[in-house]
Parts: sequence; C-alpha cells; structure tokens
Amino acid sequence: MSEMSRRDLLLGAAGMAAASALPRASRVSTRAGAKARLRFAVIGIDHAHIHGQVDAVRRGGGEFVAFHAADDALAAEFAKSHPNVPRVREEREILEDSSIQLILTSIVPAERAPLGIRAMRHGKDVMSDKPGATTLEQLAELRRVQRETGRIYSILYSERLESRATVRASELVRAGAIGEVVQTIGTGPHRIHPPVRPDWFWVRERYGGILCDIGSHQFDQFLHFTGASKVDIVAAEVRNVHHADRPGFQDFGNVTLRSDRGSGYIRLDWFTPAGLPTWGDGRLTILGTDGYMELRKYVDIAGRPGGDHLFIVDAKGVRYEDCHSVDLPYGRQLVDDVLARTETAMTQAHCFMAMELALRAQQLAES
Repeated sequence: MSEMSRRDLLLGAAGMAAASALPRASRVSTRAGAKARLRFAVIGIDHAHIHGQVDAVRRGGGEFVAFHAADDALAAEFAKSHPNVPRVREEREILEDSSIQLILTSIVPAERAPLGIRAMRHGKDVMSDKPGATTLEQLAELRRVQRETGRIYSILYSERLESRATVRASELVRAGAIGEVVQTIGTGPHRIHPPVRPDWFWVRERYGGILCDIGSHQFDQFLHFTGASKVDIVAAEVRNVHHADRPGFQDFGNVTLRSDRGSGYIRLDWFTPAGLPTWGDGRLTILGTDGYMELRKYVDIAGRPGGDHLFIVDAKGVRYEDCHSVDLPYGRQLVDDVLARTETAMTQAHCFMAMELALRAQQLAES
C-alpha cells in the first residue's frame, strides 16, 4: 500500500480516497465572483468524509465560514485544506450565529445525532456523515426534534450521492433502461490498516456496528433504487472473524431484505487486501425485469483506469459507460432545499427510513 499522508492517518484512508477522486474543479470554494447562496459551518471532523461534504456544499454555492474541532491535531490537518476558514474555540459560537444556516458534521458516529439535535434546536439545518445515529433511541429523538423544529436532517451517503456511476445509474433506472427493479446487491469491502485507525473506530458503542456504519450506504441505495416503502429484514449477521484482539469490532456482516418493491442483499467486510490500488472495491448490481447493471465504483479489476465504471446488459447487448463527466447534484439540491424548504436532495422520510433499517438490522444481528 502506498505511503499515506498524516491527514490520511488521522482521518482515515477511505474518506480521503473518496475526496481525492473528485475532479479538482469540485474541490474549490464558491466560484470567484459568485455570490454565496448560504453560509455554512462544520462541527466535528473525526472522519475524512467531511472533505467531500464541504466540497458538495461549496459546489452548490455555499460559503464555508467557520469550523469547530476538539482535537488539535485533526484541526491542524483540516486547516491545511481550508486555510481561510477560521477555527472557533467553542461549538456555541457556530450554533448561536444566526447568519449560519447549515451545519456539516463527521464527528464520532455516536455523537452525530446529539449534535444534530442541538443544531436543529438552534434553528440550523444539518448534513451529517453516515451513520446519522447509532441507536434506535437516538433516531426516535432525531425524528421528534426534526418534526418539532421543521429543520432538515440529511446524510451525505457518498456511495450513492458522490459516486458518478451511481448517479448515472439512477438516471437510467428512472428512464426505464432495465425495466422494473427486482433486486439490488450491494457490497462494501473496506481496507482496515489498523495502525491508522482512531480509538473510537474499534468500540462498538462509538461506531455503531458494521451494519449501522458502512452498511448504511447499502440500505440507502436499496431504498433509492427499489422505491420500497415497507421492508422486512429477513436475516442479518455480524461477525468478528479476524480481530480477536479487538473484541468490540465487527469485520464482516450481511443482510437479506424483502420489500413491497423488490429484494436486496448486502455484504460488508474489512478484508480488502493490500494489493488493491484503492481503499475498497465497492460494487452495486441492480437487477431489472428488462436487464441489469453492475457498478464498479472505485476500481475495475479488469484493468480500466480510475473509478465510476458502469456496465449495462439489456435486450440490445452489453455496453459500458465511463461516468467521469456525470454531474453530482446533491450539494446544489441541498442548498436549494435549505433556501426553499423543499426536499429535492433527499426526503426526510427516506433519510430516517434508511437509518432505521440499518439500526434494526444491527439489532437483529446482535440478538
């Protein structure tokens, strides 16, 4: 594996790889001369997904005005990427600033829901890294406060919303390219590299379990592509196969789903070998009545360079699409939603249902 930068070590290689895969034009502030559409701030930077979150809102016209981080080392590394954004001493300096409309966070997973609740009670909308909650009790409180305040609680599920191949697959499914969706199969293998992981990464109560954490991406995609509204968790499993020295860790999990609009299978693991040139070989297969698609999001082990590979099989034959030029609309849509009080980026019902499925599956697997 190639040498990682200190930022990779502190924040996690997977998130940095996802951020660095974006075109350079998307990793800059609001375009020079363009008027910012809203002001946003960051509280909590414990996972590198925060870089992609910031980029998404900036692409949507947001102005990044402040951040708060409790860890000095993380803050110093984060500031290198955002040198003109001030670090504030206390969280309340952001929460009590009425000019800030949107809060982004990738704080430790178990702290995301409590932070989101504080932000919503201060009149802020929230974009959280996944998972948005680590217990069903946290989710219940999120739902209650969101309903009471009318604020937005959104999650940037990067495996769908920041994956150009997945955005393109969404367009094709909506256009009827493979007919009615019958099943999704999502796999989320990750590289673990223990020396770079923070202490909370290994603690079940802090990261939420493998189905809640990295599995949350797959539940989001299942709901998105099937349009399911009633979902049964047929079976769920978690295991600690190869990390006996870390008794709170789960390195393998899988789930089978049945719904009113299709079936799903999810497999997750921390066994990506060092020989793969990226952090994981995330795949999604979407089976339809008239064809199917396979997405190789981060690498094509057959040899094509880069990521965002989409393969389509239908009555006309087999074809391949390179999705590098596909637009990523989530950040722009979320800014629109904050300003217009709409739900174009992600409905609140979808956000909470994806969270609930992940938490219920985790609970079933551990029962």
